Amino acid sequence: MNHLQDIQRRIVELEVEHRDLDTVIAAVMLDSRHDELQLRRLKKRKLQLKDHVTLLKMQLVPDVPA
Repeated sequence: MNHLQDIQRRIVELEVEHRDLDTVIAAVMLDSRHDELQLRRLKKRKLQLKDHVTLLKMQLVPDVPA
């Protein structure tokens, strides 16, 4: 059971970071002199977080035989 709790805790952490990136990306885009490379890196990190959360959520679903 502890393993499942660890996964759930990690999912929450990653989702918080994902939401925080929304704020950072919005702030960067508001700056008229924003750095395109920085913006691409932030968006890539956000996508990586989403993918990682998806993989962790898949681990929480029990395997059901077809």
